[in-house]
Amino acid sequence: MHGVYCSATFFAPWDQTVEPYIRIATGDYEDEKKEFGRDNALSGYLGSLAHEVVHYQQWIKDNIVHDRGVAAKASNIVKRYSYTVDHP
Repeated sequence: MHGVYCSATFFAPWDQTVEPYIRIATGDYEDEKKEFGRDNALSGYLGSLAHEVVHYQQWIKDNIVHDRGVAAKASNIVKRYSYTVDHP
């Protein structure tokens, strides 16, 4: 939106009757899989998704999106998920 490269975005409309959305960039998956392996490549996407889900939760709760504490909460989501599967 602002011309900055990113791996994921969350669109949080001003009006909560408008549907929000999350976008995850996956175009470099094959390169990342070759360099880091399948599980690590997929884990990166899961981390990006979890980060944006935290922003979605903020938006639902307060209609305010900020970065304070987001990385820790996203990491916790991915960690809890990792306990439920053998591979991402």
